[in-house]
Amino acid sequence: MAYTLDIKNMSWVENTENEVDFIIKTMGLKGNEKILDLGCGFGRHSLSFAKRGFNVVGVDLTEVFIDDAKNEAHKNNLKIEFIKDDVRNLKYNEEFDVVLNLANDLLGTMETDEENLQLFNIISKALKKNGKHFMDIINGEHADTYFPKKHWQIGTKKLSLPEFLWNRETKRYIYREWEVNFGEILEMRKEKLEDFSNEKGMRLYTKEEIGELLKERKMEVVSTYSNYYGKKDSNKELQLIVYSRKEK
Repeated sequence: MAYTLDIKNMSWVENTENEVDFIIKTMGLKGNEKILDLGCGFGRHSLSFAKRGFNVVGVDLTEVFIDDAKNEAHKNNLKIEFIKDDVRNLKYNEEFDVVLNLANDLLGTMETDEENLQLFNIISKALKKNGKHFMDIINGEHADTYFPKKHWQIGTKKLSLPEFLWNRETKRYIYREWEVNFGEILEMRKEKLEDFSNEKGMRLYTKEEIGELLKERKMEVVSTYSNYYGKKDSNKELQLIVYSRKEK
């Protein structure tokens, strides 16, 4: 998949400040915490936290995203570190008060389940004792019940029409999206679903699986939600938000 900065115009980007507000409130952050943002993309959450005074390190493998994030930080006189690297190469050891894994950008993207589980090791190792972790993913239980499905997302600039395909055996999904810019004429999409049949897709996890994986790494789930307004988690909801904490 080719990643471009066109993603900055997506409808869900408009909710960034509310998401950061919710994270701060839910985890009771004071403003002096050191934060590691894994799979930070073009830095929308990292930049918002930095503007509020937090010490932030953002990591992403996509060069165009990291370059843009650095430019935004420089433009806004923000002291923030952006690193272009594969998160599996990180060697942090009890250095962060908070680790973020947001917007379903990282967990499940690796080739094998074993590689995906490395992310939990990295999170646990990077956190200080009693450190906090916040994860925002697609709910695997919802996928197993309701995929394949289409899902509308309406912003101020465009209408996004995501489609989710599902492989129940591998617990992986394939994501495709139609985009309609307001004021432009909609054209028929040329690709057909069978064109994507050989793609491996992204591995999804249920709340129970996430809880067990965290427990194995001496972390415990504090609370779970289905959106950034505090709605209770449910298999009827696409989104799964997990707030967890490392043992003291």
